[in-house]
Amino acid sequence: MYRKGGSAVRYDHLSSFDFREAVRKARYTALLPVGAVEAHGPHLPLGTDNLLAERLARRVAERTGALQLPVLPYGQVWSLRRFPGSLHVSNETLIRLIVDIGRSLHFQGVRILGVINGHLGNAPALKEAARILYDEIRELKVYHFFYPGTREAIREVRETPAVHAAYFHACELETSYMLYLAEEFVDMERAIRDVPAFPEEADLTPTPWEEITETAVLGDATLATKEKGKRVIDAAVDKMAEILRREQERLAEAPG
Repeated sequence: MYRKGGSAVRYDHLSSFDFREAVRKARYTALLPVGAVEAHGPHLPLGTDNLLAERLARRVAERTGALQLPVLPYGQVWSLRRFPGSLHVSNETLIRLIVDIGRSLHFQGVRILGVINGHLGNAPALKEAARILYDEIRELKVYHFFYPGTREAIREVRETPAVHAAYFHACELETSYMLYLAEEFVDMERAIRDVPAFPEEADLTPTPWEEITETAVLGDATLATKEKGKRVIDAAVDKMAEILRREQERLAEAPG
C-alpha cells in the first residue's frame, strides 16, 4: 500500500495501479518542493534549501492530503554561484522544467499545484512558469509559496535587524528553520555572526555576493533556536494549508 512511512503520500512511491485513486483522495492536489544547492556558511549544508522545501512540503501534505512530489534540487543561485559547492541553473532552464512538470501533472489529473520554494532566487523563474501555465492551462491552479504568512512571527522571534530588506540566508532565521525541520544537519558549534553591508548598488545592478560576504552568512546564526524556527515554520504551514484547502473546497463545489 502507498501510505508506508507516514501520513504524507509521496507521488513517486505510488504504483501506476494506485495512482488514479490516490489523485482523487488527494483532491487533485500535488506539492512540488523546489530548492537549490548553494553555500550556507560553515554550519549548514549546501542542500539547506532542498531540506527546508522537502520537509515543508511533507507537513503541508499531511495537513491537506496532497501528493508530495520529489524535491527539485537545483535552482537559480547566480549570486552565490562562485562559492565552493554551489550549483547554478539559469532562469530559462528552471522555467522550462516547471512548465513541463505542470503540463505533465495536468495530464495526470492534477488540478491544484503548490510549488513550495526553499530559495528566494528561484522566485522570478517560478512566477514566470506559473504565468505561462495560467495562460496555457486555465483549469490548473498554480501557487508559488515562499514562507507565506510569517511576517508577524518573524517580528516576534527575530533578535537582530535584517541585513537586507528581502534576503535572509544562513542567519538567525534560516538556521532556526533548519534546527526545527532538519536539526541533524546543523552544526551549531560552527555557527558564526557575519553582518555584511549591502551597498545601494547591489539592488540596482547585478552584484555577486562574493563582493559582499566571504561566508554567505547574512546575520547572526549563533542566535538561532529550534523554538524560533517552530514559531515561523508553523505559521507558514498554517497559511499554505489554509490556501490549499480553500482551493480544494472551491474545486469540489465547481460544476462538472
